[in-house]
Amino acid sequence: MQLHQLQYFVAVARTRHFTRAAQELRIAQPSLSQQIKALERSLGTELIERTRGNIGLTPAGEALLPIAQRIVADVEMARQEVHELVELRRGRVRLGAPPSLLTGLLPDVAREFRVRYPGIHLMIEESGSQNLVAKAATGELDLALVVLPLRRADPTLQTAPLLREELVVVSSTQEPAPTRDGRPIAVSELEGRPLVMFRPGYDLREVTMDACRAEGFEPTLVVEGGEMDAVLSMVAAGLGWAVLPSTVAEGRASHRVTQFAAPGLARTIGVAHRRDVPLPGAARELQTVLLEYLAEQDRSGRLPAGTRLMVGLSGSAVGV
Repeated sequence: MQLHQLQYFVAVARTRHFTRAAQELRIAQPSLSQQIKALERSLGTELIERTRGNIGLTPAGEALLPIAQRIVADVEMARQEVHELVELRRGRVRLGAPPSLLTGLLPDVAREFRVRYPGIHLMIEESGSQNLVAKAATGELDLALVVLPLRRADPTLQTAPLLREELVVVSSTQEPAPTRDGRPIAVSELEGRPLVMFRPGYDLREVTMDACRAEGFEPTLVVEGGEMDAVLSMVAAGLGWAVLPSTVAEGRASHRVTQFAAPGLARTIGVAHRRDVPLPGAARELQTVLLEYLAEQDRSGRLPAGTRLMVGLSGSAVGV
């Protein structure tokens, strides 16, 4: 078993296509097929099912895939560390974050990181928290900003809280307000109200669903499956309400924000990365820039309303 054979296997498993995998790897397809067969011979079993042009994994292939992904990711991380020059003059860092943070927090952080390390290539993965957790666990991301606590504990990940964000009800300014007197709304008052819902993989979806079920009812979903921009657009059009972080909702002329009645709803944003491998130098520096930015926003009182810092510059949790 050789490293390049595992890399080829992972590429075929991801693309489910020999030709596309060969193009991605920049090798000839016959060479790719030969190396996959050599890997299968070394393991004494078939890994890939080839039936009528369809590519699938055998049970042995399914068992090997996560191990191979981790090996390939670890080798790539080691290669990156070795080739990074002193003072981080070049390299890359892969950061995952939900859309709500990409529109608010991260642009300023990315700008500061770029000023300090202009040679470092910052790669951003935008997705729901649960998807980001999975990618951080397999080494596809160096750092991920995710919702804590994790819905499924993963021993391969180390996490730390950063921010606690208040959640609010967002509705269209063209529609009647959720409450006539402007008072905070109770979760129970969402019963029977049309809601615009994120696609699966977003913790905002699960938080909303769980809160409604805790009050004894299933939410009424009129539009389902959107990303952040789509949800905001559907709400602005008057199709229904949505539950969003206050940091995203406030300051939008087309949207009305209604707070939840005490004890309210909130979510904790934390940072996650692999526990079993050292954090790459560029990722460590990005995390430092992020913590310094949050600390400065907290000191100057510029954190968005309903947001509370939960970590100090040392990385230790505070005020939890």
